[in-house]
Amino acid sequence: MSACLCVRLLPAAGPKSAPLVSVEQLAMAEGRREQPHPLLSSPPASKRPCLRPAPRGPGPGPGHGSGLPSSRYRSPESLLDCAAKAVAEKWAFERVEERFERIPEPVQRRIVYWSFPRNEKEICMYSSFQCRVAGEEGTSATPSGTGNTASAATAPGAGGGSTPGTTASTGTAGAVGTGDGLPFRRGIRLLETGCVENVLQVGFHLSGTVTHKVAISFDRCKITSVTCGCGNKDIFYCAHVVALSLYRIRKPEQVKLRLPISETLFQMNRDQLQKLVQYLITAHHTEVLPTAQKLADEILSSNSEINQVHGAPDPTAGASIDDDNCWHLDEDQVREQVKQFLSQGGYYGSGKQLNSMFAKVREMLRMRDSNGARMLTLITEQFMADPRLSLWRQQGTGMTDKCRQLWDELGALWVCVVLNPHCKSDEKMGWLKQLKKWGDMDVCPLEDGNYGSELPNITNALPQTIRQTVFSRAVEACDLHWQDSHLQRIISSDFYMSPSYQREGESLLFSPQGLPLWLDHVPTACARVDALRSHGYSREALRLAVAIINTLRLQQTRQMDIYKHQKKELLQRGITSTTNLEGWVGHPLDPIGCLFTTLTETCRVDDDNSMDTGDGDPKPPAYNHVPVWGSPDSGESYLTLALEVALMGMGQQRIMPEGLYAQDKVCRNEEQIVAKLQELELDDLLVHTLRKQAVQLLEAGPFSGLGEVIHRESVPMHTFAKYLFSALLPHDAELAYKVALRAMRLPVLESTAGAGDVGHSHHGISIVPSRYPRWFTLGHLESQQCELASTMLTAAKGDMLRLRTVLEAIQKNIHSSSLIFKLAQDAFKIATPADSPPDITLLNVALELGLQVMRMTLSTLNWRRREMVRWLVTCATEVGLRALVSILQSWYTLFTPTEATSIVAATVMSHNTILRLSLDYPQREELASCARTLALQCAMKDPQNCALSALTLCEKDHIAFETAYQIVIDAASTGMTYSQLFTIARYMEHRGYPLRSFKLASLAMTHLNLAYNQDTHPAINDVLWACALSHSLGKNELAAIIPLVVKSVHCATVLSDILRRCTMTAPGLAGIPGRRNSGKLMSTDKAPLRQLLDATISAYINTTHSRLTHISPRHYGEFIEFLSKARETFLLAQDGHIQFAQFIDNLKQIYKGKKKLMMLVRERFG
Repeated sequence: MSACLCVRLLPAAGPKSAPLVSVEQLAMAEGRREQPHPLLSSPPASKRPCLRPAPRGPGPGPGHGSGLPSSRYRSPESLLDCAAKAVAEKWAFERVEERFERIPEPVQRRIVYWSFPRNEKEICMYSSFQCRVAGEEGTSATPSGTGNTASAATAPGAGGGSTPGTTASTGTAGAVGTGDGLPFRRGIRLLETGCVENVLQVGFHLSGTVTHKVAISFDRCKITSVTCGCGNKDIFYCAHVVALSLYRIRKPEQVKLRLPISETLFQMNRDQLQKLVQYLITAHHTEVLPTAQKLADEILSSNSEINQVHGAPDPTAGASIDDDNCWHLDEDQVREQVKQFLSQGGYYGSGKQLNSMFAKVREMLRMRDSNGARMLTLITEQFMADPRLSLWRQQGTGMTDKCRQLWDELGALWVCVVLNPHCKSDEKMGWLKQLKKWGDMDVCPLEDGNYGSELPNITNALPQTIRQTVFSRAVEACDLHWQDSHLQRIISSDFYMSPSYQREGESLLFSPQGLPLWLDHVPTACARVDALRSHGYSREALRLAVAIINTLRLQQTRQMDIYKHQKKELLQRGITSTTNLEGWVGHPLDPIGCLFTTLTETCRVDDDNSMDTGDGDPKPPAYNHVPVWGSPDSGESYLTLALEVALMGMGQQRIMPEGLYAQDKVCRNEEQIVAKLQELELDDLLVHTLRKQAVQLLEAGPFSGLGEVIHRESVPMHTFAKYLFSALLPHDAELAYKVALRAMRLPVLESTAGAGDVGHSHHGISIVPSRYPRWFTLGHLESQQCELASTMLTAAKGDMLRLRTVLEAIQKNIHSSSLIFKLAQDAFKIATPADSPPDITLLNVALELGLQVMRMTLSTLNWRRREMVRWLVTCATEVGLRALVSILQSWYTLFTPTEATSIVAATVMSHNTILRLSLDYPQREELASCARTLALQCAMKDPQNCALSALTLCEKDHIAFETAYQIVIDAASTGMTYSQLFTIARYMEHRGYPLRSFKLASLAMTHLNLAYNQDTHPAINDVLWACALSHSLGKNELAAIIPLVVKSVHCATVLSDILRRCTMTAPGLAGIPGRRNSGKLMSTDKAPLRQLLDATISAYINTTHSRLTHISPRHYGEFIEFLSKARETFLLAQDGHIQFAQFIDNLKQIYKGKKKLMMLVRERFG
């Protein structure tokens, strides 16, 4: 094709000839284009006045040379297509019309043709929550890829940098990830099932039928507006819009292509135009007739506004110069959905949906889509309008963790937005103004709850007193720039190094090896990396990440040198005041997570080049080693750097931040980083990095959380050390145990703290511990400490030396009895597998831990104490006879007397224990002797609670039994209650000792006092039993107990019941040898029953008067029945009827005021 191919056209505005427009000129003009304007409020494209177009000329028709053939062998594109593609992507069509008065029709057709989006990934981005092309990230860093030299990318600050690909995706539905319910997938199904019909492209307007009528406007390879008859109300494009868009991308040759409608109208004469208008009105007369008449009236009026404008609007002619060049985004739907998700308060998956919207913002930023910042602004406005903010502030309560995490992500996204390397100054000033406005609002959340004013800011590590909101770091980031020449060279080249002759002495720009350094506040430097990565500059982000790691390496080396000179002094003190006030783990900007993700993305291996629409289960990532470009170490890869920086950050010695949320964030971020580390399959290179960094952390002193000396309030390393232990164990067991044992400490719980040494301002902040810290997450930290210990115990199974070392560390560092008990249970479970013999070494460790728990909880209340005691006996039983004998002999240091007798000794002496241990007779006797000794000791110490258990345990040994019985007798008069004595008395009767039982019952009666109105007292049954026992033994025993009964029992009904039982049968029916039974019933006129009868009658009289004092009419019937029972007792005496009559007469006289009651008495008793 000739380079000067052109078409001569008639003038657009007059008879004078216009210059020729060649494709070559068009391409050169595109190269001299200006940058597009920032987002402004402009009229829609359909309102742009369209000037008189050039007449139609010859040229290729629709689809000619424009298709995307399926053959892998494609002919080179023509110069016309190359120029048209560039112009279509960068220039508004109005600019082309203004610059060239005559545009050949073939050129117009190709510009219009190439103005539609060409990449399916962009359609997917606006039709699903998440779209990630596998293998997209880090492709330029592969050894076979391009871009590995200084000329491969231009520094973003200089106007260049990596550019996102725009290659059209011609994959089928099978190449797209899961997510069948998403509009993108449904759109593909509509396309593949032939649902797309009547597709027509008129200029920059595409229409078709996909079940519903669909219309799409586009400009510069972006869809600017969509309309669908389905009435979709969502942030994303509906499936019908997706189907039509994909049809245009995949089958462009099948789409009818026409120039903008103004071009067609220009070719018509007056009669044709009139016929077109009349036919159009006829076809749609109900819709357009009023509008048509109105426009006709205005056109015929010479003074109308419509006649003052040159040209007329054309909705198919593309956007005007002043229109925003951005993808269509329904702002109202964004606001509505965010508002709806926030109103759900984090329930029903709304938190997940909001996180997906944040991910969509990041995706847009990576594609360098201006809608990223636009969508984030809309989201932030709704967050700030959340009514719960005012409520939380008024009530003084903190927001939920889920909401807090969403706000954190919001703040981090704004940092990425304002750090955009290609952000214009006016854009940044607009964002800064808006961020300050939000931050100044009273309801704006603080960065870490109530302690937001004490964290260092983004640009340095010095304490600030300003109000630190979630937007403060973004505000501070607005002051950062990318113009530093050293920074530009770092991110522009993989081979930027200092000359060898300049490597002597100290340098702030390069390491001794000549590698570039970036001496910035670490979270700030990592925020730059995150911004580069978020805006699609993955290669530049990698280069800066490597420079940061080189800086951290150098700092680590210098810190180790400092420690070597102070080691002796620090070890003598045992504690240090040097620490980092601002830790990298748990930091709002997540510097370590950012570096790790940036480096590992480069090494990630994906199965195929597919789009993941975010609706399926993610596969575990796989990684390959990718060499670090420009590194002097040939064995160094981005993967080893990722592991190294994660270990550095996790191992940083840092003080625990104040505030519940800040502390919780430290724990959560630590677990997130460990989860990422666990995804790495450790090979020789990674193991070498792991061992090297573990050794350095152990030797770094106060600058490492694993150093020999740490600050008293330093964040514990338990979670980190557990990962290190598990990862190192197969490769270097000695180092693994050394790391884990060092990390077992929890100095904040130690009782004393040293004064500490002097801090170093350029390595950390010196603070002096002056208070007991408020560690809100202490319970979680202790549980992680327990998990670390359990992991070591499991790994050390069978190794007595290691088990002993781990046991000593547990006993020294773990201060919670519940956690030690859990460790003991874990060890016991591991030591006694169901399908193999027990491991005696680990069993002994479990027993020792259990014994420590017993000693720790002996004098403190613990609701699990009984469970702990029972478990200890079970564990000792598994260990063997010696263990049981030991705990029986040393019971007083482990158990209370009650526990020792009722649980320990009873379980040890049970039949199941004897069978379990397979003991012979001497062994059984030894065990029984120890149990009896324990029982007697416990009975002496606590007879009230242990006497019965002691008697039970000593039954088979006469001497021991007698001793126990004597202990009971001795304690009966002082420390024992009637209920305890009655219980032991019943036991004695059951064992065949009725006389001893009687003696104990008599002693119990002396402690009892039963009032006249206690006719439901729980001791009544015991009293009746004691009297029955005495009656069965004989007259003498009955005569002995009746005075006790009369003295202790004042309840008339109980006394009458005893009296009745004693008169029914003759005493002495127990058949005791040596006793003679007369067989005669006892008389109530003679002792001892006479005394009982008199007491009963007296009790009835006293009770009657007491009840009459406060009686109410509803109790009259019950009182008459009570008098009837009293009469039965009165009649047992010889002159009982006379006594009862006198008693009734006295009642009538005394209580004559109670007329109704006395009438009832007279009716019943005369």
